[in-house]
Amino acid sequence: MVSKVVFGRGCFSATKDIIEPQRKNPDAPFIFLVDDVFKERTSLISRIPLSGNDKIMFVSSDLEPKTSVVDKISADLKNSFDSISGIIGIGGGSMLDMAKAVDLMLTNPGSSTDYQGWDLVKNPGIYHVGIPTLAGTGAEVSRTTVLSGPERKLGMNSDYTPFHQIVLDPELIKNAPVNQRFYTGMDCYIHCIESLTGTYLNAFSKSYGDKALELCEEVFLEKDDWDDDSDDKLMMASYHGGMSIAYSQVGVAHAISYGLSFLLGTKHGIGNCIVFDQIEEFYPAGVKKFKAMVDKHQIHIPKNICAGLSDQEFEKMIDVALFLEPLWENALGKNWRDTITRKKLRSMYEKM
Repeated sequence: MVSKVVFGRGCFSATKDIIEPQRKNPDAPFIFLVDDVFKERTSLISRIPLSGNDKIMFVSSDLEPKTSVVDKISADLKNSFDSISGIIGIGGGSMLDMAKAVDLMLTNPGSSTDYQGWDLVKNPGIYHVGIPTLAGTGAEVSRTTVLSGPERKLGMNSDYTPFHQIVLDPELIKNAPVNQRFYTGMDCYIHCIESLTGTYLNAFSKSYGDKALELCEEVFLEKDDWDDDSDDKLMMASYHGGMSIAYSQVGVAHAISYGLSFLLGTKHGIGNCIVFDQIEEFYPAGVKKFKAMVDKHQIHIPKNICAGLSDQEFEKMIDVALFLEPLWENALGKNWRDTITRKKLRSMYEKM
């Protein structure tokens, strides 16, 4: 679990005071990995507290985080600096995952592909901080960093993955595009539905999941206008949703959407929406409310993205989805293979 959390409007300004005590020496920099969408937005960049050899690295989030990019950034940093004080990730879920992965690869040998799985990371990373500029993914609190590798999309799930500190400033998510805000917010909503209806459910995950779901429904169903209060609540929904799956798991939507992301490059949030829109048989009540949210906010959910795929491409998506056994077990129990066959998955992907 993340050991230190700061929440509040304007708390980004406290970043310097938060990280400076962790500086190893005057020559050991903090590396700020920042979503390159902010490259021209000086209102944020000018507030990043640089000192000494500190460095901003802009990283594209146009595609899901890739193991090849993680390996290159971490190798470049190790070649450039004898010592690094910490990694600070600033951006949406993809950038936070990138920061967590780069951090771990600074202290673990080989490629990040070697650590895609559960509890494969052997060495703790260095000090790392997450500062989200979108709310919903839960990446700021999760023990995984989801990466697309040569063979699969799968997280580096480890007790060493979570940030040491997160800075939750709702002002940073204020100007997110409407569609992007919705897709990311729905990632949180879907986390909750999958966690609260799963076989792994326990009192810890239920307490956080109930609160996250309540906040999501208040923001996306009950409120008519988006305001500062909506941003505050969505940021806390993201936090609670991430905490909910820390001791449980996600389910059908995430397992299937990983296949879409791996083959088609579909971004995580919108991929979950595309899938969730079609799986009412597994989550009837949750999907019904999801569709009501889509209608209320007039959001476009892409369809027919799998049209024209070859048999080989369908098979690859199915391989990726079936590899995520804990997700299927959480959703359907230990006998999930009785329901989820390759034929069943093919028919589901053909609807999307």
